[in-house]
Amino acid sequence: MKPDVAIDDLSRMFNASIRGWINYYGHFCKLQLYPVLRHMNEALIHWARRKYKKLERHKTRATNWMERLAKNLPKLFAHWQMGILPTTG
Repeated sequence: MKPDVAIDDLSRMFNASIRGWINYYGHFCKLQLYPVLRHMNEALIHWARRKYKKLERHKTRATNWMERLAKNLPKLFAHWQMGILPTTG
């Protein structure tokens, strides 16, 4: 993920794939779905750390920022709608 792309552009780029994963793996092997979606959250946090200098050296701060974003805009990503939000713990 490139840091020059906005979060809503990332949402448009990846939501179709995320929905496909949810539809397929959600029916056949749901336990394998959760690690993939958590990895997507980690990738989004990594993207935020590369995009914003104030988050660059602070993983916890970046995770808290992404968690607040997920709570304020839960429909931005398909897996956030399922309740798989980025968490600090």
